[in-house]
Amino acid sequence: ERAGGERHSERDGEESPAPAGLRRSTESEVYDDGTNTFFWRAHTLTVLFILTCALVYVTLLEETPQDTAYNTKRGIVASILVFLCFGVTQAKDGPFSRPHPAYWRFWLCVTVVYELFLIFILFQTVQDGRLFMKYIDPKLGVPLPERDYGGNCLIYDPGNTTDPFHNIWDKMDGFVPAHFLGWYIKTLMIRDWWMCMIISVMFEFLEYSLEHQLPNFSECWWDHWIMDVLVCNGLGIYCGMKTLGWLSMKPYQWQGLWNIPTYKGKIKRIAFQFTPYSWVKFEWRPASNLRRWLAVLGIIFMFLLAELNTFYLKFVLWMPPEHYLVLLRLVFFVNVGGVAMREIYDFMDDPKFHKKLGQQAWLVAAITVTEFLIVVKYDPNTIMLPIPFFITQCWILGILLIFTWTLWRFFIRVETLTSPVMFWLNAHDQRNTATYTHKGCLNLSTTCSFGYINI
Repeated sequence: ERAGGERHSERDGEESPAPAGLRRSTESEVYDDGTNTFFWRAHTLTVLFILTCALVYVTLLEETPQDTAYNTKRGIVASILVFLCFGVTQAKDGPFSRPHPAYWRFWLCVTVVYELFLIFILFQTVQDGRLFMKYIDPKLGVPLPERDYGGNCLIYDPGNTTDPFHNIWDKMDGFVPAHFLGWYIKTLMIRDWWMCMIISVMFEFLEYSLEHQLPNFSECWWDHWIMDVLVCNGLGIYCGMKTLGWLSMKPYQWQGLWNIPTYKGKIKRIAFQFTPYSWVKFEWRPASNLRRWLAVLGIIFMFLLAELNTFYLKFVLWMPPEHYLVLLRLVFFVNVGGVAMREIYDFMDDPKFHKKLGQQAWLVAAITVTEFLIVVKYDPNTIMLPIPFFITQCWILGILLIFTWTLWRFFIRVETLTSPVMFWLNAHDQRNTATYTHKGCLNLSTTCSFGYINI
């Protein structure tokens, strides 16, 4: 990714490191010899020439099949490909540049295509929308039962003499490595241990709260808290934080491939092409001001909503969990989520330079909302199933606690700290700070602040 003070040349995509005065304290230092090669050029004319040749071939040399359904599918795919070719060469660059800026421009265009597809599905009737999925895969469009993860929750089942731990082995499916890998990648996106743990724990509470709506949310207690939170999610977050530590400490020195004399150095340079160009450590600081606090709450909310959409979408559109469309959606969010989080962080951390929300972040937010609206439209009966009263009480209590803390932290406490009495106490404290030996300090001669705030 590029440092916040760097600029990307519109002519050839070459990067240049930011001056030290423009670099934020959380950004790594970058050394680049400025080599510009064929690899980094935009190739707009080359892509246009290849696209024109392909269209000429289809028009003049290929016979059009007499199959309306096939021609419709092929026309839609061709239209999408032409749009992708335009976007890859002409769209605005985002904050990331490795392995190549065109790679991230491609995913930006895929984001637009996916949002348009969701809008199309949203404007269909429920029956037509599910029937349309058959055009993508004939196996879709039929209701599928959800697997129940509840049932016998004994960790050790003495009644099964052959394998008393069979309940644990039954839960060890493909979702276990998927949970680990997913949270490893999410940690690289969010870059904060506390936010990752809050989202992980909150989603388990959501599964408890919504298991009356979706059967596969009904899991054993140890599946929720041991296998998910501690083992899969926790291990993924831990490995992600270790990777973040390495990325923040490694030197970022770049040379042109042909400027490296040894073959070993060239191979190493090619491998490092798939690592970030530079690194920015995220410091969210949610309690520093009301704007950042609300932004962090919004990020957590959108993350949880996107997670829920994964389960509800396949439920209302009748897609089995192992279907390739479900996997493609996850791959999509892996590629666009990191860019969106970086754009959100830049918008929060440096609003003077980043005056508007980034394009990828805007689209990801729109996609998350559109997916939820599809769920609401296609199966309102499931969404409106009443939540048990004691669960509702817990959520109301949690929301009230957050609201109360927000009022205290950003309104009541601020007024207290800015009152004339507090100004006098702080000033008096600063004038009379002296060397004391106090029971509350170390047993050494220590400078202790005895003001109203800092004791």
